[in-house]
Amino acid sequence: MVIFRKRVTGLSGPALTTFVMRAKRAIRLSGTVAILVTSSRELQDLNRRFRGKNKPTDVLSFPAIHQDGFAGDVAISAEIAARNARLLGHTPAEEIKVLTLHGLLHLAGYDHELDHGEMAGKERRLRTVLGLPLALIERQTAKPSRRIRPRPGKPS
Repeated sequence: MVIFRKRVTGLSGPALTTFVMRAKRAIRLSGTVAILVTSSRELQDLNRRFRGKNKPTDVLSFPAIHQDGFAGDVAISAEIAARNARLLGHTPAEEIKVLTLHGLLHLAGYDHELDHGEMAGKERRLRTVLGLPLALIERQTAKPSRRIRPRPGKPS
């Protein structure tokens, strides 16, 4: 299920749903996923409530706990996605997909803060397979002229 509370130029609900299905197959993630594309204000509220960090972030993942058939939720800031897209020279629609992929990997159990590069490698390979621009984790090691500091996050 895809919910847009903020519109994203060049991206429709059906297009994002199709992407989610492709990405889930590539990751081998089973279960239903809900994707929320919303404001930075709402992401800040979620980040504060669930992670204790009172600042906006680009993507949050909420893995399901003991719920058969449901993998979890992913929330994305349309505003931060648009800013990142401008900085990196691709479209906001592509950026939403990059953030969606990142969130889905968290739902599948990957954690770039703890896994010694496993998630980064998986994200890099999937980015290529899915035809996406520079992956979220790769940005942290990009050339300084193109480096930005996205704030990936997921509840503990």
